[in-house]
Amino acid sequence: MSPMKVLILGIDGYLGWPLSLHLASRGHHIVGVDNFLRRRLVKEENSWSAIPILDMDKRCLLFEDMFGEKLWFYESDIVNYQAVETILKDTKPDAIVHFGEIPSAPYSMRDVYACNLTHENNVIGTLNVLHAMRDIVPNTHLIKLGTMGEYGTPNIDIAEGYFEIEYRGRKDILPFPKQAGSFYHLTKVHDTNNIIFACKVWGLRSTDIQQGPVYSTKIDIMKNDERLATRFDFDAVWGTVVNRYCAEAVIEHPLTPFGKGSQKRGFLPLRDSMQCLTIAVENPPEKGEYRTFNQFEGVYDVTYLAKKVQKVGRRLGLKININNLENPRKEREEHYYNPDHKNLLQLGYKPTGDMEKELEITMRDLLRHKDRILTKKNVLIPDIRWSGERKKSKFLGEK
Repeated sequence: MSPMKVLILGIDGYLGWPLSLHLASRGHHIVGVDNFLRRRLVKEENSWSAIPILDMDKRCLLFEDMFGEKLWFYESDIVNYQAVETILKDTKPDAIVHFGEIPSAPYSMRDVYACNLTHENNVIGTLNVLHAMRDIVPNTHLIKLGTMGEYGTPNIDIAEGYFEIEYRGRKDILPFPKQAGSFYHLTKVHDTNNIIFACKVWGLRSTDIQQGPVYSTKIDIMKNDERLATRFDFDAVWGTVVNRYCAEAVIEHPLTPFGKGSQKRGFLPLRDSMQCLTIAVENPPEKGEYRTFNQFEGVYDVTYLAKKVQKVGRRLGLKININNLENPRKEREEHYYNPDHKNLLQLGYKPTGDMEKELEITMRDLLRHKDRILTKKNVLIPDIRWSGERKKSKFLGEK
């Protein structure tokens, strides 16, 4: 297809930086926006990326060396409407990939200040983007990162965005009901509702990506060049579950499923996330169309994942045990979970399908930075509880 100009909000993040590389390798032109809030908030938790990452100035120079063209970067905050307006007027993108949100359930449950910042940053930022699109680039495609956590764990199959309901002989198509599990997840629900409304009344076009937790350290274009590395968070506030397990494994810390460890979610490796997001960018919806992609490779429970990490780690010579923690969250620990994800498969998504290979790549990468994880090992155990108290979770017993 013809090269597109793609604006990535949150380009400095775990997903944003590799997506910029992946899309540029396919001939697309990249514009990026970030205010480095993620770096600051991780530092507040006395943590850091397990793998060191370059600052954005150096990333931009490296990008230009690789692709022979400039990565146009704006250090800006999308909560400032005038900034969003200026960026869209300057760049007139064909597509906007929106990663520019605070993506942590524990952080949003920490206290009123973290909760309010999460809502302000996420909801107001998205509303600013929608209004600026309406007035400046009404034909641009918005690819908005949501979360499978919007759906919660209903005791029915999870449809892809919409489902058909019949009541007293009448039928209608309605958005799938949301059962968010944190104040962060609720911001994603608000985003979804606001985007659906904007598409309906203003004729915007949008793809809502309901993505499961992502894991692993790299995509193919990064090879073993650590200058290209994306951030890798492993603490209990910012690290996703599989990435936390891998960090725990390389320092031979017990792997830490919460509670019974039977919670199921849809997961995917980083390279699959890039493949799916690229499919969304390169296959835009019609004007006025809102669509949902449930983005995951497979459904697994968190104990299964811990055992996978344990198996691969032991193959690498690591001594790894599993020791469940008190669950700091309010969530169903045993539940039915059967989400649909046919839309991406129909558009050509081919799941990588080799979890053990991805886990081995991840742990080998992390082993080179074992000392960084050991230095911050105190951040592995959660101390933010959904009840509102700050108290470290206790171990429940080794398996």
